Amino acid sequence: MDPVRNPYAPGAGRRPPELAGRSAELQAFDVVLQRVARGRSERSIVLTGLRGVGKTVLLNALRSAAVRAGWGTGKFEARPDVSLRRPLAAALHLAVRELNSADHEGTEHVLGVLKSFALKSRPEARLRDRWQPGIEAPAVAGRADSGDIEIDLVELFADAAGLAADTGRGIALFIDEMQDLGADDVSALCAACHELSQTGQPLVIVGAGLPHLPSVLSASKSYSERLFRYARIDRLEPDSAEAALRAPAREEGADFTDGALSELYRLTGGYPYFVQAYGKAAWDAAVTERITEADVAIAAPEAEAELAVGFFGSRYERATPAEREYLRGMAEAMPDEGTGATVTVSTGRVAELLGRKPQSLSPARDALVKKGLVYSGERGQIAFTVPHFERYLRHQRSDG
Repeated sequence: MDPVRNPYAPGAGRRPPELAGRSAELQAFDVVLQRVARGRSERSIVLTGLRGVGKTVLLNALRSAAVRAGWGTGKFEARPDVSLRRPLAAALHLAVRELNSADHEGTEHVLGVLKSFALKSRPEARLRDRWQPGIEAPAVAGRADSGDIEIDLVELFADAAGLAADTGRGIALFIDEMQDLGADDVSALCAACHELSQTGQPLVIVGAGLPHLPSVLSASKSYSERLFRYARIDRLEPDSAEAALRAPAREEGADFTDGALSELYRLTGGYPYFVQAYGKAAWDAAVTERITEADVAIAAPEAEAELAVGFFGSRYERATPAEREYLRGMAEAMPDEGTGATVTVSTGRVAELLGRKPQSLSPARDALVKKGLVYSGERGQIAFTVPHFERYLRHQRSDG
């Protein structure tokens, strides 16, 4: 069929033409927006899941809902070894501007506090090297500028939330890759959210991260288990995967046979990124507007080759030889035929298969965790952050 009309959109954080299977999360967030507008207290939200399940897409959809409700919003992606101050200051600056409060004096004050907070990002830097946040308001001395991130963030959020409360709306800050925040920043963020929950002020954090994010938060503050509302974002159920494929096709006057849909679900495991990748390949391979199981069989190698380079290969190339050895050991320790669900394996079993002592493998395992390729949900267990990564590693081993 005409590739120009191909509706499928595989890509990092790219919204698919049909956002299927996420209505529960969208409806729950709509309730949060309405409750806060009525002065009700609400918990901040944390989305967790593997890579490729659409956390970033959902994060963006939630932000759009907040914008439609008239909230001030900002978003940033956490990065390892990067302080929270600079990206959070930029996100909150945008949120205050979006809020567009009629209280110009109050807005000026919050922007001044925000500037004081931002200018503490590198107190040790020479004056000419210091980052300037681009805020025209004069810095407010003695507020959010102590240099202690926990104290400063509590004060900053309190002032920003107060401004939002006066407008009858709220502020929502969206943080992607939240597990990459530093320990001090996580502690400060939890403390600030705790303060907000006690005072019922309208500022909400919506974070997204890998499955071990809840343990990162609870290790920082014991009360984080009650502080956030956790939502696990998983692969799509068969009916939702069908909707993600069928609805865009029908918009273009095409459709899938039931056999084609069943085979696509078997190949993709219902993971949204794979659904888009295989759907795109199946469309391009189809001769008529009725996409069949035979078309899927022709398209599958093309989709697999693209994923091998862009989705799996780019991550595998980041690993050192020792880390790759550990990844292959994990793949060998997993069942030959996965169910599509997340599979964890024992670190001891990986060491046994590699003929090594578990302690000798700790550096490689820890480095892979930091690179976001694997995670440990519980002591002595390890899993891939990327679905079907074991399949890729096995194919690579057989090809080699």
